[in-house]
Amino acid sequence: MTKTIKINVDRLRPLQATVGMLEVEAKRKHIESLGAKAQKQFLRTAPIPTVLGKQDRHYVIDRHHLARALWDGGIREAFAEVVEDFSALPDAKFWDAVIERRWVHPYDERGILRALSAIPDEVSGLTDDPYRSLSAFVRDAGGYVKTPEPFAEFQWADFYRTRIPMWTNPYQFKAAVEQAVHLAWSPDARTLPGFKPQRLKAGRGT
Repeated sequence: MTKTIKINVDRLRPLQATVGMLEVEAKRKHIESLGAKAQKQFLRTAPIPTVLGKQDRHYVIDRHHLARALWDGGIREAFAEVVEDFSALPDAKFWDAVIERRWVHPYDERGILRALSAIPDEVSGLTDDPYRSLSAFVRDAGGYVKTPEPFAEFQWADFYRTRIPMWTNPYQFKAAVEQAVHLAWSPDARTLPGFKPQRLKAGRGT
């Protein structure tokens, strides 16, 4: 049974190695634009899901970008939703349990699988995977549908990694998003989570 608690962001332990920093920055700006009351309400309605490990460690199983955005913005108090309590498990059994539930993603910024030791101890240590940001912006632009599939956006990031050249400025990134949206509707992306066929043009269909 889940329960929601207040928690210091410094106590959150990641279960992935990277985030998309452009997405983190967008979240940080949004949070900072809110007044104190609205900010607290936003965080309360978007608790960070965690699994409890030994020594009261809270391991993040989703919303790593939000956690990193809070840290970057100097906001240290968040809300966590404790999904599972594995605090009684020894280390090896703990990792077996979270791996079995597909809550761990130790892939680096190039999409290469690393050892669990590559995951940082704090959210401040999460590194940037630019293609993870690209996949998020494509999703927000309607390229695909958000799904509960674990690490779905990283699957899209890997899809784009070999198809979209790296950008060097905001104008190139905007063009990359537009190109990536069209690729998201292509048959090549059909097996990815959240795939949807190209939207019907105005006046077509029923």
